[in-house]
Amino acid sequence: MSDIPHDSPTSARIIVGVDGSDHSKEALREGARLAQALDAPVEAIACWHDPSVYAAPYRNISELKPEAFRAHSQQMLENTLEEVFGQDRPTRLSTRLLHGRPAELLVEESKNARMLVVGRRGVGGFLGMILGSVSSALVSHAHCPVLVVRR
Repeated sequence: MSDIPHDSPTSARIIVGVDGSDHSKEALREGARLAQALDAPVEAIACWHDPSVYAAPYRNISELKPEAFRAHSQQMLENTLEEVFGQDRPTRLSTRLLHGRPAELLVEESKNARMLVVGRRGVGGFLGMILGSVSSALVSHAHCPVLVVRR
């Protein structure tokens, strides 16, 4: 994973929230197109959080270790990048894996971003919802413009 400085209040980066869903894959494509058009860096961010007793489909208690969840999230991010870009990844693309709740982390990251791009719905949620809980929270609380991409 590469790092772009994000402590600068004038950061021009475009952040894309990635969770492996088809909606987030389309958001990643659109975020990369916008970044190229605006000559801006693009950062794909995936979030993970500690397992709980309700974590499915894990049946073996050894699979509930935080390291397994982190590794799964890292692999999901890599698989998503591979599916979306193949070998032709944008030159100014960086990635980060953050620990915590996606809505809270992305709102915080939006303080130093030009734009935040997310899919309309992620891997969770209920069919038929207009917006998922994360995209809805970002539209309401982000510190930069938010683009919600439909699949």
